[in-house]
Amino acid sequence: MKVFLTGGTGFVGASVLRELLSGGAEVRALARRNGDRRNLEGLVFDLVEGDLDDPALLTRAMEGCEWVFHVAAHYSLLRRDRDAIYRANVEGTRHILQAARAAGVKRVVHTSSVAAIGVPPDGAVADETFQTTVEELVSDYKKSKFLSEQLARQAAREGLPVIIVNPSTPIGPYDVKPTPTGEIVLRFLQGRMPAYVDTGMNLIHVRDVAIGHLRAAEKGRVGERYILGCQNLTLKAILDLLSAITGLPAPKRKLPHWLPIVVGAVDEFVISRLTGRSPTVALDSARMAAHAMYYDATRAVTYLGLPQTPIETALRDAVTWFRDHGYV
Repeated sequence: MKVFLTGGTGFVGASVLRELLSGGAEVRALARRNGDRRNLEGLVFDLVEGDLDDPALLTRAMEGCEWVFHVAAHYSLLRRDRDAIYRANVEGTRHILQAARAAGVKRVVHTSSVAAIGVPPDGAVADETFQTTVEELVSDYKKSKFLSEQLARQAAREGLPVIIVNPSTPIGPYDVKPTPTGEIVLRFLQGRMPAYVDTGMNLIHVRDVAIGHLRAAEKGRVGERYILGCQNLTLKAILDLLSAITGLPAPKRKLPHWLPIVVGAVDEFVISRLTGRSPTVALDSARMAAHAMYYDATRAVTYLGLPQTPIETALRDAVTWFRDHGYV
């Protein structure tokens, strides 16, 4: 089988690429000409250099492919990146869907996010039927993922065989940037996390997310979305697991929610503008941490056979990978 993949240089995309190759697929993967390609080292596939803003190139790259996995996205919670976020996540998705239609592919798996679903009320757990409005979503990134998912849904209604997957918070190896969740693990390992806030999230091993993509292409219903998640945990519980894995002490001091919000506002709108450096804490990141983000992946487990690797294993794999690759 021939497959076209976007986002193969990223955290989730690199795992999808590895799963496809291990299953014997012939993969064409899109990569920016000057992008970071560390996640591609040692992998045998057909590299297509280009961007999501080139519909003609995308159509040519998809010719002869049966499946398309659109994993690429621009992740940033900084407001200065607003234009780049919408250009990549919304317009880029529009171009992918147009090219897939022109190339006549049999399956398109669109990687959305639980960010597009929204945050359930405190204490609640959201499934695929839950949806907040775009106005309620915190950050341009979340809004862009909502809008790109709407494009995928519309394409499915118009006859394109699109299946949508909504990963929660992946954790594991090959997190080269790292992602915000990987940054939590890294800061813990480096002793740079003296306190925590009372929040929570749904974690899943990144390899399970990748397998969920392939299962969605095989078994998913066109136009449906599937949450790719595993376990809901408080941030404190995550840090305690990291302590048990590493032997390092977990922070015991809990910060009030307002403090990171104030720090984020000052850092993003005052200090970073005066110094020119990137903020240590993005305001929207601090605002998001004020509410737990819990999700139910029962649909994906039941209908796709989504694996549920223990989160302790995912955290251990992340710790080992960061240590082995010189991050600590």
